[in-house]
Amino acid sequence: MRRFRTSAVVSSFLLSVGLAFTGAAAAQASAQAAGEYVALGDSYSSGVGAGSYTAESGSCKRSTKAYPQLWANANAPSSFAFVACGGATTGSVRSSQLGPLDPSTALVSVTAGGNDAGFADVMTTCVVSSDSVCLDRINSARSFITSTLPGNLNSLYADIRNRAPNARVVVLGYPKFYDVAAVCVGLSDTKRSAINAASDHLNSVISGRAAAHGFAFGDVRPTFAGHEICSGSSWLHSVNWTNIGESYHPKAAGQSGGYLPVLNASD
Repeated sequence: MRRFRTSAVVSSFLLSVGLAFTGAAAAQASAQAAGEYVALGDSYSSGVGAGSYTAESGSCKRSTKAYPQLWANANAPSSFAFVACGGATTGSVRSSQLGPLDPSTALVSVTAGGNDAGFADVMTTCVVSSDSVCLDRINSARSFITSTLPGNLNSLYADIRNRAPNARVVVLGYPKFYDVAAVCVGLSDTKRSAINAASDHLNSVISGRAAAHGFAFGDVRPTFAGHEICSGSSWLHSVNWTNIGESYHPKAAGQSGGYLPVLNASD
């Protein structure tokens, strides 16, 4: 009986050591497993609004505080191609950003679709025009999102998959812009509610097309909750009259606290 107990204790000890070693090895392997990462997309991926733009990126305004760069800093991928560009559409991503993709690409992140739908013009119209004019412009954008954007996204996602057949592809969405419940100087509740609803519609269409192509959808609305414009702790710029191009884009806190955790959870 004593011999059995001794044997059991030894076996248990060896098993524990083996599990500990295996766990440590797995953790080390995981830390070293980041392969080639390519970051595509528009200003929400390039980091417009976060500041600290790299000189080489020029008008694309790629920020050292953007979520792709933060992810690369933390995970040390074997290679990192950061080609997202402010103002990009699905078409310009297809024509000018897909070069780094190849069969060895392990991870791709992308935001695209907002500029196709005329995001900047919608926000400008709503800032300077009446409720009715704002709603008309939003309705026009929603119609485009329903009728035309799905085809644009399908073409982009098919190109990504064809060029990077083995990659994990994470399509990230857009935040909800306004805390409508908060008292806020500026746009009316009518405009803010309509803008939020249009953002939800955009995310829904992007999510559906991503799923159809077997891609992960990273919904950033939950991480931005409580940090919308008017919240008192906004991670988004409102109208920035001194740098109008940064208006309605994530601040550095929105990149690190809103986008990065969603990529971490989806990759």
